[in-house]
Amino acid sequence: MKPRNPDYAQAVEALFRKAAFVVDVGYELVSITPGRVESRLVLQPRHLQQDEVVHMGVQATMADHTAGAAGASLIAADQLILTSGFTMNLLQAAQGQELRCQAQVLRAGRTLSVVESEVYAVNRGEEKLVSKATVTLAVLTRNR
Repeated sequence: MKPRNPDYAQAVEALFRKAAFVVDVGYELVSITPGRVESRLVLQPRHLQQDEVVHMGVQATMADHTAGAAGASLIAADQLILTSGFTMNLLQAAQGQELRCQAQVLRAGRTLSVVESEVYAVNRGEEKLVSKATVTLAVLTRNR
C-alpha cells in the first residue's frame, strides 16, 4: 500500500498526541508503516471492569483508534478519517500486564476504507488474541 502523504508517519503520530481521550487512557503508538499501525497499553486498575478483566470499552477504543491511524497512514494531507462503522467480537477475557493492537488496512478506497484490528492481551510475555474488530472509515476532505 502506498501513502498519499509523504509525511504520513508524522500525521499518525499527531493522531496519538492530539486525541485527549486516547492520551488520558494511556494508549501508545508502537509502529507505523503504510496501512499498518501497532499500539500498546500498559494496564492499570482503572482499565478493568468489576470482574478484573479489561473493560470492553478499553479494547474497543484501542481497536478503533489504531484502525483510524492505519487508515490515516494512506490518505492525503488534506483529508481526515472518521469511523463510520464498527463491529467488534470479544474472543476471550482479557487479562495481563498490557494490551497490544495491530491494525491493517484491508481496502483503502477513495471515500471508504476498511481496516481490521486485533487486540492481544500480554500476560507474563505470552500474547493471546482477545478481541477482533472490523472498522469502516469515511475519508473526508479537511475543512480549511
